[in-house]
Amino acid sequence: MQARMVARIVAFGLAGAAYVAGSHWLMTQTEASAWNVVGVLSPMLVIITVGAWRSGHRWVGSAAVLALAALCVQAMLGVKASSHALYLAQHAGINFFLAVAFGSTLRAGHTPLISTVALRVHGGHLPPRQLLYTRTLTRAWVIFFLAIVAVSLALYAFASFEAWALFANVITPIATVVMFGGEHLLRYRLHPEFERASVADAVRAYMQSPKKSPTAP
Repeated sequence: MQARMVARIVAFGLAGAAYVAGSHWLMTQTEASAWNVVGVLSPMLVIITVGAWRSGHRWVGSAAVLALAALCVQAMLGVKASSHALYLAQHAGINFFLAVAFGSTLRAGHTPLISTVALRVHGGHLPPRQLLYTRTLTRAWVIFFLAIVAVSLALYAFASFEAWALFANVITPIATVVMFGGEHLLRYRLHPEFERASVADAVRAYMQSPKKSPTAP
């Protein structure tokens, strides 16, 4: 089971790298077209739809489906639209959605998203210090995603499109991996008392049905 999960993580990573490379090529090395926009945006819209549906944000998933349908209709009809603006909307929109998704779990009466994952990994029980840490980490991810949005908007407004595309397609995923991996390594240096868990354990816990989510005390 562990080997299968690792294989899935590797496969998702390779698929993500291929998508990043393909998106950057379509954005910067080919002639702009409505179908290019569909090719770049549709995978992310599908991911948003699935994630929103699983997390209970049905209206977000429905909006993503409508957006994808609208892009396809626009391409079929040959309607001209600013592809650069649509790429910006995709990049900034996804990161803003993630900030909202993480931030909404910090409200009173809710369990922070990373606390939920940690509770699943550790059988529904965490010491108070670790619960506080996972709440703080959830807040840190909200700040990270909002910072990505701010930099994306600033580069689009004041730099070249090529510079923005490099940030959106290359720097953003690298920064996300560094944030995720760096925190995982730093966590046990700062808190060696925390029970250890692998990345595969965290991914498996996140993939569980939200209906089974434990609640923090």
